[in-house]
Amino acid sequence: GVRQMGMRGAPIGGSVQGEELGSPRFDPFWAKVEELGVPLFMHPQGAPGTTQNDRLGGAGALGNTIGNPLETTVALSHMIFEGVFDRFPGLRICAAHAGGYLPSYLGRSEVRCDRQSQGDTGCPQKPFPEYFRREILIDTMVFREEGLRHLVAEVGVSQMVYGTDYPFDWPVGVDFILNASFLSDADKEAILGGNLIRLLRLDPSP
Repeated sequence: GVRQMGMRGAPIGGSVQGEELGSPRFDPFWAKVEELGVPLFMHPQGAPGTTQNDRLGGAGALGNTIGNPLETTVALSHMIFEGVFDRFPGLRICAAHAGGYLPSYLGRSEVRCDRQSQGDTGCPQKPFPEYFRREILIDTMVFREEGLRHLVAEVGVSQMVYGTDYPFDWPVGVDFILNASFLSDADKEAILGGNLIRLLRLDPSP
């Protein structure tokens, strides 16, 4: 697709038939993605234990409301802790639903490796949050200005891209970014297109 059709990236799920993306079995795939130099967009699909979980039944469509961000959280955590980004530092993954719950709770993951009494079996080579400063990008699907402000503080404007979930009816119009008083015009331009122009290596000239 990349070499013959000019594709600039590809979508992936957060797991593969119940197997975590951190499994060494997928290293040939990551190596090829790194070689091609294209980003991937990670969006959840049906997965046991997260989106498909008996406790997420009932009212509220919790398999979507909670399960989708949870699937992204679990997937990224496995990839970081199991060394995918350390083995393939050229990867660029854009994670749907603002990276799940992980960017809002980076501190807990960050201190995990300091707690040797917990029987840790491995830690990433870099401080945990640093993967959100280079390898991992997130979209802006958080719906509230304070949530957006928090994400900017945690990962930085350069790692954020505008998300819509089109054609589904989530309320995330462009005004959500344009009206954010704490963002500069340059920040808004980056989130609404500049970061993706860079990431996808698009020519911004008309």
